[in-house]
Amino acid sequence: MKFEPPLHSATLIKRYKRFLADVRLPNGQEITVHCPNTGSMKNCWAEGWTVYLQDSQNPKRKYQYTWVISETPAGDRIGVNTHFANKLVEEALLDGRLTEFSAPLSVRREVPYGQENSRIDLLLEQSSGLTYIEVKSVTLLEQDGSGYFPDAVSQRGQKHLRELIELAEQGEHSAALIFCVQHTGIHQVSAAEHIDPEYAHLLQKAHQAGVVICAYGIEITDDEMLLKHPIKVVISESVE
Repeated sequence: MKFEPPLHSATLIKRYKRFLADVRLPNGQEITVHCPNTGSMKNCWAEGWTVYLQDSQNPKRKYQYTWVISETPAGDRIGVNTHFANKLVEEALLDGRLTEFSAPLSVRREVPYGQENSRIDLLLEQSSGLTYIEVKSVTLLEQDGSGYFPDAVSQRGQKHLRELIELAEQGEHSAALIFCVQHTGIHQVSAAEHIDPEYAHLLQKAHQAGVVICAYGIEITDDEMLLKHPIKVVISESVE
């Protein structure tokens, strides 16, 4: 996924009201930018970090720039726009970069499914049948060096796991969960049992039911983001 136009660097001053952040441009000007991530963004920003902004090129827009990437003091980059995750995964599927899935005949988005009125992120049509794929963006890196999902209690995430479990148990179609790891410092992913124990329990059940669970990391440059390399998923066998 290429950034067009190219990104602009700035220094983060603060994030507030979920949707907003104040930054300082290289020329010293301070502006307010749009934050596309309404979640906790735990460990994804701090005052003084370098951030990268995308110019909307829309003069009618209230906030011209959108915060797209954070850069940690250690040099790791974090994609803070969760809306990019589905696009990154879809591109990788179509390019054949995700080894768990054969070449798709078609990919559909936001198709209604399940007993809890959900919409699947991606519905993959392959020669072998249909695969229902939920995509989750992972950005939480803890001090132990592992990445975790979710970064706050996620009722929506729990619901999606229940839907995937039911699909897998029915056996008519395949079900999959892909963790799109938008943090270059994360090399292993686990369910955040310390944050959302129910999600961790359901992830274990999904694994046992036959849901395909995998994670892929991204390369982030000033010009593009690319979902590329597999990342280990650790699934607890002792979640109660």
